[in-house]
Amino acid sequence: MTIHAALLRAVNLGPHNKIAMRDLRELGASLGLQDTRTLLQSGNLVFRSDESPVRLERLLEQAAASRLGLRTAFFVRTARELDSIVAGNPCPAEAARDPAHLLVVFLKAVPKAGAVASLQAAIRGREVVRARGRQAWIVYPDGIGRSRVTSALIEQKLGCAGTGRNWNTVLKLRALAQA
Repeated sequence: MTIHAALLRAVNLGPHNKIAMRDLRELGASLGLQDTRTLLQSGNLVFRSDESPVRLERLLEQAAASRLGLRTAFFVRTARELDSIVAGNPCPAEAARDPAHLLVVFLKAVPKAGAVASLQAAIRGREVVRARGRQAWIVYPDGIGRSRVTSALIEQKLGCAGTGRNWNTVLKLRALAQA
């Protein structure tokens, strides 16, 4: 069986889209996912399955909506993809110097040609964007909370939905997927 990580979008942020990690693990187990484990309260599930990532996204999204009343997107990557994301980080100096201000945005699709340049051109601050495949790396040198590079702007310019995790969390997810 392949190890996967599922990242939920916009859960446990304020009063909306609340989910207990125990409920998330139980949801995965009820769907036949093996060895379900969670990381942090931000909606990260690691498990084993023979299903494809695309099928798992649909399955988890539908089950979360029908069984938990949680309507949110799931972004599934294999452990091998997580290894590639870490190895292919186009911002290694920033990851080493300030990992909490490097965000990896997991996307539903590969951005269209020119989309990353369009996002970078829309940025008025010091943030820097790089993308490879279905991931974008964004450096927030002045902090994520103060930035005007919001998820809405990112999704508008890249043309697809995404969910972000800081570099520290990406490394923890990778380690959990290797365990």
